[in-house]
Amino acid sequence: MRKLLVANRGEIALRVFRACRELGIATVAVVAPDDAGSLHARSADETVEIAGYLHSEEHVRAAKATGSDAVHPGYGFLAENADFAEAVEAAGLNWIGPPPDALRAGGDKLAAKRLAADAGVPVVPAGDAEELGFPLVVKAAAGGGGRGMRVVRSAAELDDALDAARREAKAAFGDDRVFCERYVERPRHVEIQILGDKHGNVVSLGERECSIQRRHQKVLEESPSTAVDPQLRREMSDAAVRFARAIGYESAGTAEFMLDGRDFYFLELNGRIQVEHPVTELVTGLDLVAAQIAVAQGEPCPAGADPRGHAIEVRLYAEDPRTFLPQSGRITRLRLPADIRVDAGVAEGDAIGTAYDPMIAKLIAHAETRDAALAALRSALAETVVEGVTTNLPFLRWLVAHPAVRSGETTTAFLTERPPLSAPPARLPDGPWRGPFRLNLPSPPPGAVPDVDVAAAASRDGTGGEQSAVTAPMPGTVIKVLVAAGDRVKARQPLVVLEAMKMETPLASPYEAVVRAVNVAEGDRVAGGTVLVELEE
Repeated sequence: MRKLLVANRGEIALRVFRACRELGIATVAVVAPDDAGSLHARSADETVEIAGYLHSEEHVRAAKATGSDAVHPGYGFLAENADFAEAVEAAGLNWIGPPPDALRAGGDKLAAKRLAADAGVPVVPAGDAEELGFPLVVKAAAGGGGRGMRVVRSAAELDDALDAARREAKAAFGDDRVFCERYVERPRHVEIQILGDKHGNVVSLGERECSIQRRHQKVLEESPSTAVDPQLRREMSDAAVRFARAIGYESAGTAEFMLDGRDFYFLELNGRIQVEHPVTELVTGLDLVAAQIAVAQGEPCPAGADPRGHAIEVRLYAEDPRTFLPQSGRITRLRLPADIRVDAGVAEGDAIGTAYDPMIAKLIAHAETRDAALAALRSALAETVVEGVTTNLPFLRWLVAHPAVRSGETTTAFLTERPPLSAPPARLPDGPWRGPFRLNLPSPPPGAVPDVDVAAAASRDGTGGEQSAVTAPMPGTVIKVLVAAGDRVKARQPLVVLEAMKMETPLASPYEAVVRAVNVAEGDRVAGGTVLVELEE
């Protein structure tokens, strides 16, 4: 392998370039017209402009034009697209990823659940809403990363959730199929890193704890998990390997599980490198991108790994630290820590736009113990500086200092039950009172995650009354206008749906009011702060 094209952008493209340079492989970047100034476009040996990152034929054309002999899809975009993998192979290029048939089997979440059950791997029930009951979760059949995902607590919410999930799935993956799955309120999210080769070998490289999430996307990941002991690790690893072998899996991949006590349920197989792969690399000493390339060239995967120490990763985003709404702007100053691993996707002077994921960098600390890794990460975050764009840096500093995080007792409901930047308790309760409880009654369902049904006009104006306008909390595109002038609306009734970074955000009325004016139409692109709807009491 002499020259490799990365069919992706941002941080993962830069990560693959780095591995290629260490292996002596030349690199080719592709860049969309609206992304021409990006760091990855400036960092490869060659750069080719393409019409868009979701155009598979454009990547193949660029690879052939540059004399590349391999294509790495990164994560997102076309990474799990079996048709793209077939097109790459049909062009005589080396595909750095799972075979197309394995991508089809593992990438369709409904088919994957059936295959997992046949392989003796426990799965979360899926089906019609009437069969499952509420709460349930709507998921995109062809993708992940929180796109096309909605939690639904009543039948009245179902139709709107299905419509929104289909739109997000279509925009993110080019496939609007969705399905319903039973929703478990407070599980952990634990995943197993696997690696398979062309000789039928599949190995587990240990687990990652990924329970702390916002907008159904991870913000902190670590390895090993505080919830997994050696016996449970073996059971989950065996289940992941059984499923991978059942579909003929090759290359790096991740089997995601929901963990409820000691019971675990298969959620999906991600047939690609994961955003959080550095924590596994640091505890195992393996380079997973180099391993992908080696497997693609016919080399056997390693027999396994002997994990050492503890690694923790956080994702630095251009987003509001309380609402997690994406932000845009130009980074006028960027200082990233030097004492831990940093995988960045931008540089000082670069712009964060609204068309792509707003991740700035991943910060990953590794130490002999979990406490030492957390301490190193806290120090690194303290010295991190980003100016020119709003980021989640205050949230990350709050997060790694939180007693529940430091104790390792977090679930997927962590940010529902503990609003971002809220005052943490001085200490966690002891004994049977540790964690959520309500005498002998079941715990109440958690409230909406802070970014759902955003009350964009909930602040006060200078006169002490409620402000009379709903404004855009970030730049984006208006995809739905749900009210007209003269309509009477209830508190928290959605008024407008805004899309940014292929995620939808409904903007709601902060109180009961009458709509005085609607200043936008569907399809309008708006800047942050734009007045969308005017209200009067």
